Amino acid sequence: MLELRPNCEHCNKDLPPDAVDALICTFECTYCEKCVTTILKNTCPNCGGNFTKRPLRPKRLLEKYPPSLKRVHNPTDLERHYENISKNST
Repeated sequence: MLELRPNCEHCNKDLPPDAVDALICTFECTYCEKCVTTILKNTCPNCGGNFTKRPLRPKRLLEKYPPSLKRVHNPTDLERHYENISKNST
């Protein structure tokens, strides 16, 4: 079951369970759509994978399966991130 993390790891924007701009990678690293498209270039800075829209958990199941409350705020070292993207694209 997805953790439904509560914020963007880069900019710390709140991403509640019903956020339509929440994106995740295969390891559930969670970012807002703005950071993914304008800053991270659709590449996860943690695993190098791509992103997809985070599914919305039906409201009726949020009480039984609550979202995570643990915030992860780890702003990306952009110089290193762009360097890694460049290395992996050649």
